[in-house]
Amino acid sequence: MHKALPLFITLTLLSALSFLIAFSVGSINLSFDQITSALFSNNKDIAQTIIWELRAPRATIAFVTGGLLSLAGLLMQVLLRNPLADPYILGISSGSSVLALSAMALGLTGYWITAGAFTGALLSILLVFGLSHRNGSWNPSRLLLTGVVIAAGWGAMINFILSTSPDKPLRGMLFWLMGDINNITPEPSSLVALIIGTLVTLAIARQLNILSRGDLQATALGVSVKPLRITLFLLASCLTAFAVIQAGSVGFIGLIVPHMLRLIIGSDHRLLIPASVLAGGSLLLISDTLARTIIAPQQLPLGVITAFIGVPFFLYLLNKNFDRNPLK
Repeated sequence: MHKALPLFITLTLLSALSFLIAFSVGSINLSFDQITSALFSNNKDIAQTIIWELRAPRATIAFVTGGLLSLAGLLMQVLLRNPLADPYILGISSGSSVLALSAMALGLTGYWITAGAFTGALLSILLVFGLSHRNGSWNPSRLLLTGVVIAAGWGAMINFILSTSPDKPLRGMLFWLMGDINNITPEPSSLVALIIGTLVTLAIARQLNILSRGDLQATALGVSVKPLRITLFLLASCLTAFAVIQAGSVGFIGLIVPHMLRLIIGSDHRLLIPASVLAGGSLLLISDTLARTIIAPQQLPLGVITAFIGVPFFLYLLNKNFDRNPLK
């Protein structure tokens, strides 16, 4: 607990810095004075147009998506008691991608892609929940196996769509599968989902701390394990769905951020939850800034940058803490 205040000050400053960098870097670099003038004055100049119409909406999408993925990953790891769990492990992203890619293959854009992505995510949630909860049974192993198998099925459908689609939409499809927020309009519903999700998880943070110790101990301490697990599944699934409709499938954020924070501040979810939102949002915002500037004027998919960051970092964590359960 004694590390909480310095950590949150650091994460808040990191969040502010990541927005500042996102506002300042691009085809036209802006100074700090230009940014503050554009944000806090009514001067109708090019800096204000660039920030409010181009960079601020994209930065908001990146930060909110990163927060959603990080929080969903944290909940999935507690739900499945598996340090390798991430927001996409139960096939929600794959289901979303199937209908989103189908819309792209048909030449549809905008609303139809978003609607398809959300419908696919909802369908995947219902499939996983219905099949894993059959006959009233509910345990992490059954849930995980059901999700992995459904994800494999969705993956086969994705490969079929990519193999049979015309060449023109393929680039957009591949960017979707690797994460892309270029030319995406911010959805207020995603920000609302992040706020509500954060508040709900903070309200059950003490129960999450107990559940992390095992079902038997949680039951002995008065926690209703089955309703709590169902709540975690639905909440994490919805957070993932809102993230996917905003940015496609962005990897590693939901996997590495909870691990990193557990190493720094321990496993108290009263601290991990808000810290995950801030750290995940900042990391994805910095990744997006790199994605659109590192080989400008071309842009890289977000998943490429997060993988470059996430792979070596996760391997480092895995080797350093191989004999330690990070959930304890």
